[in-house]
Amino acid sequence: MDSSTIADRRRLRRRLGFWRIAAAVLLVALGLSLYLFFRSDIEQSRPQIAHVTISGLITDDDELLERLKKIEENNQVKAVIVSISSPGGTTYGGEKIFKAIRAISAKKPVVSDVRTLAASAGYMIATAGDTIIAGDSSITGSIGVIFQYPQIQPLLEKLGVSLQEIKSSPLKAEPSPFHNTSEEAKAMINNIVQDSYAWFVDLVADRRKLPRDEVLKLADGTIYTGRQALKVKLIDQLGGDPEIRDYLAKRDISKDLPVVDWDKKSNTPFLLAGAVSKVATLLGYGDLFKAQDLEGILPQKLLLDGLVSVWQFGRD
Repeated sequence: MDSSTIADRRRLRRRLGFWRIAAAVLLVALGLSLYLFFRSDIEQSRPQIAHVTISGLITDDDELLERLKKIEENNQVKAVIVSISSPGGTTYGGEKIFKAIRAISAKKPVVSDVRTLAASAGYMIATAGDTIIAGDSSITGSIGVIFQYPQIQPLLEKLGVSLQEIKSSPLKAEPSPFHNTSEEAKAMINNIVQDSYAWFVDLVADRRKLPRDEVLKLADGTIYTGRQALKVKLIDQLGGDPEIRDYLAKRDISKDLPVVDWDKKSNTPFLLAGAVSKVATLLGYGDLFKAQDLEGILPQKLLLDGLVSVWQFGRD
């Protein structure tokens, strides 16, 4: 047998060895991903305190609303902790989540756990809980509504571009980024902003048991630390997990009950990809499997639709 044949066989053995390892990694990863995917379902079938995290910009989130509905209907869930880390978002999105949490509260205790930031629509959601607990340095408040629209007419003029339009009435498709906004259009937008603002103020007054005039003084867009919010009665207590457990104990919820996360499940392909990457890394093939990074290239929602109740845009 010549040296070239021996070299070819060695290369073939190396290739076969790699694909055997790759197949083993895939099988182990598949089992791990299936376990992780179904583990939460098993946990959610026993008596528990459900934990839900609401973070980032708030939008009309059907998946979150469906999860909250399942929590409401699950008799094994004895209480709920809603952790909020959000600068706010769409007023409508906050309204729907608020109503979903209130539906849960009609059946079982709900604690609003204000983390780093729960402002604007984030605070709106927090008021849905039976009690609001925040950290000393948490940021909350910013009660209000805003409507923003771009104005690109000056840029178009510099480019020598104009937009012509024919519409059924002066207020159709107003405000427009392609021409200055008329006073009538500004008045129309102001009316809907003020109507939504009044709804928000009434909601806070009702949930916090405060006179409306007092809420109006607080609802000028000001943000508050947890310590400041406690003084003006926008929250009920300063603290964290121990205080949450103490409150629930007063509502006859045993401290022995486990807290089970009801957070959004990863999509199965990405769950599998992450599992494959972890197992491959342990075996020394980590550089070959970077599939868990696929989630990072998915497009994020860049624009918010409708009226906005937000302190500042950003991610927690």
